[in-house]
Amino acid sequence: MRGWWERGRALGAAHPQAVDIGIALLVQAAMTMPFVVPRPPDLEPATWPAYGLTTLTVVPLIWRRRAPLAALTAIVATSALYKLALEGPGQPLPYTGLVVIYTIAAVSPPWQRLVAGGLLTVAVPVSVWLNTRTARELTFSLFVFAAAYVFGRLTDARQREHRIEAERAAARERARIAREMHDILSHAVSLMIVQAEAGPVAVRTAPERAEAAFDAISATGRDAMAQLRRMLGVLREADEPDRAPREPQPGLAGLPELLDRIRASDLEVAYESAGAVRALPEATGASVFRIVQEALTNVVKHAAARGVSVQLNYGEGAVDIRVLDDGRGPQPGSGGGHGLIGVRERAAAHGGTAVTGPGPDGRGFEVRVRLPVPSAAEVAR
Repeated sequence: MRGWWERGRALGAAHPQAVDIGIALLVQAAMTMPFVVPRPPDLEPATWPAYGLTTLTVVPLIWRRRAPLAALTAIVATSALYKLALEGPGQPLPYTGLVVIYTIAAVSPPWQRLVAGGLLTVAVPVSVWLNTRTARELTFSLFVFAAAYVFGRLTDARQREHRIEAERAAARERARIAREMHDILSHAVSLMIVQAEAGPVAVRTAPERAEAAFDAISATGRDAMAQLRRMLGVLREADEPDRAPREPQPGLAGLPELLDRIRASDLEVAYESAGAVRALPEATGASVFRIVQEALTNVVKHAAARGVSVQLNYGEGAVDIRVLDDGRGPQPGSGGGHGLIGVRERAAAHGGTAVTGPGPDGRGFEVRVRLPVPSAAEVAR
């Protein structure tokens, strides 16, 4: 049922004029009822001219969204003509007025709402005076019009909230894409620079190492291009829905290849895992990969280290990531940089924590991240 409702809303948003015509027909059907049911002889007769003027009262609803104030003016004028000229069957509710007041409250700027309120302040008492001249009808009319206005304002507030949430979601997605591209490019370019700087020295002293360095540069560049194509391809999926699905973002399965690329830059990399190794949710696995990648990129770019250790500890309800190098450690006055900010944002996105700073005894630099994950028992259930 919810699926049908969502499809109906999407169809209505794509064809608002058709929705307005449908609402006008529905109101016309409601206003037709007093003309088709049997009427006592002492009441006004249901004549065709009266019915035609009733239809003329409904027609402005077709333009209720494009010109709501003009539609309200037309409805007030035709309703007054109906009451003064023909005196046909009455209606239990002012359907047309309620619909157009709801529309004005939902879509119109403040000045139009103010004009509509002034018009109704005059039209409602005059209509009651021409009809029953009772306080009961006046109170009821004011109540139903006020209720229509309140519902319209609530609809406008809900729509504005949806727009704000959509804008926030778009901003979060832009930030995610920027973070992903930063991680990819920063990692790839840092490794390529290190290999390129070591290449000329290796050519003179150890040609076989120079060849390996150039191979590492090309492999790193190809991998970065593949990841960028995959990411940018996702942005085109909305315009090309028939294209084959893209590969997923790298996860834990990509860690060995990542570590091999780091080792090719003459950095000793030790890797170990503890605890009951298990599959992680796709988003968590991708974040683990990116966190390790960014931490290693910082080591290559800034640490002047000879070795680095990567540890993954699978706990019952979390996975702990620790990256520790033996380099020079944090420098005074250095900021966190976009990379470490990205590490903290990724951890926060999963409800986790990230701590960065000097290693044990002040040696090297350490990145510690904890990401909550479902326990093995929860995954089994």
